[in-house]
Amino acid sequence: MLAKRIIPCLDVKDGQTVKGTNFVNLRQAGDPVELGHAYSEAGADELVFLDITASHEGRKTFTDMVTRVAETLSIPFTVGGGIGSVDDVDRMLSAGADKVSVNSAALRRPQLIDEIASRFGSQVIVCAIDAKETDGRWETYINGGRIPFGKGLMEWAREAQERGAGEILFTSMNHDGVKAGFANEALAMLSENLSIPIIASGGAGSMEHFRDVFKEGHADAALAASVFHFGEIGVQELKTYLRSEGICVR
Repeated sequence: MLAKRIIPCLDVKDGQTVKGTNFVNLRQAGDPVELGHAYSEAGADELVFLDITASHEGRKTFTDMVTRVAETLSIPFTVGGGIGSVDDVDRMLSAGADKVSVNSAALRRPQLIDEIASRFGSQVIVCAIDAKETDGRWETYINGGRIPFGKGLMEWAREAQERGAGEILFTSMNHDGVKAGFANEALAMLSENLSIPIIASGGAGSMEHFRDVFKEGHADAALAASVFHFGEIGVQELKTYLRSEGICVR
């Protein structure tokens, strides 16, 4: 059995790490390069950096940050936010990223996944899916969770896998920042129907939530932000707890 991964996520805006609730009400959480290095030292398995500044100037700032992050990290890291072409992927990998996360651009033009996979390999593509449950149906959203897209979660996850995505990063918008636990039923459904790893995002508030996402949600990795950024849960203490619950972690 593959070891479960713990992945801190850093949302980056104008060069600073920020965190919100249900995708809004952002507050600052520190320098992403320093935080990334601290997480690497603390035993995180991977990191995700998401550029939430859409402007061209923000893009340059983010690329510079990726280069600086790569110089200080000893663990794999994924970058995402505004990646819409093979050239964008090339720039991020050249700056030192190990993987890229695609979201809105891939929903709008699914062939993007095929293009990235054929050029760089499936192992570099994380297909991020932001979805919200309404009346029992999970619907995908684009533009940082602002606009409903109309495609169902399972339908899109399957298509992404078929086109060459190497992993799915599923964020439940209902659970994001609320700290009441992950969307375990939806995660278990994804895990059951797909053959690629599923990264759970949205809802971490306690160590028990991480236990449940692995045992009930059958996730391969769990991603969280504020509980790590604001010192509510330490990566090493979390891993010690998970081992005590019989969960294989690195």
